[in-house]
Amino acid sequence: MNSTLYTADRSTHLKIVVVGLVAGILVAGFGIAATRLNLGTDVLTAQNPTVYQPPKATVFTVRDGSTIR
Repeated sequence: MNSTLYTADRSTHLKIVVVGLVAGILVAGFGIAATRLNLGTDVLTAQNPTVYQPPKATVFTVRDGSTIR
């Protein structure tokens, strides 16, 4: 009777382990392939780079007065 994992026989346990290993290999392979996949985005950014230049600093306080000692 293979209705629960506790009462399953040896072949059922082996099937579960094999399915888990195959699924892990597929996920790892997909992850590696996704990191190496190049859709040409590096060429597009190299031709037209976007550079952010912040505005000049604004001074809100001024200490032009004399120092009190």
